[in-house]
Amino acid sequence: MFSKACEYGIRAVIYIAQKSLNEERASLKDITAEIDSPEAFTAKVLQQLAKAKIINSLKGPNGGFEIGKDKIDSIKLSQIVNALDGDSIYKGCGLGLKVCNANEPCPVHDKFTSIRSELRKMLENTSLFELATSLETGLTYLKR
Repeated sequence: MFSKACEYGIRAVIYIAQKSLNEERASLKDITAEIDSPEAFTAKVLQQLAKAKIINSLKGPNGGFEIGKDKIDSIKLSQIVNALDGDSIYKGCGLGLKVCNANEPCPVHDKFTSIRSELRKMLENTSLFELATSLETGLTYLKR
């Protein structure tokens, strides 16, 4: 459903938010170890997220990645997805056909339309704070 970049991006931002809630910065090495992702690829993803102003990137010996505490509750999962994958998740065909719409539907078009609608609602209504705190309390995990 999401690109690999988006999957790593979501996991990284949740981890960075959790660290930020504890007034800590996350290094690239810490992030990649915690979310089990390749370092070079994750660095590029984090660069995109910093450019989209979802995370802050600080250079230097005390640098790393962080998110302002006041911003964590206002960031929605949809913002992370849009920054990395755009809105194609809401528009693409469930079977990957180039032309798929209400006039020329694929076999799963109608069912997929309702799934996409529910997915959009979930992404737009899920805050980063909610995800970071469930991680903090041990209710959820970023790697197995």
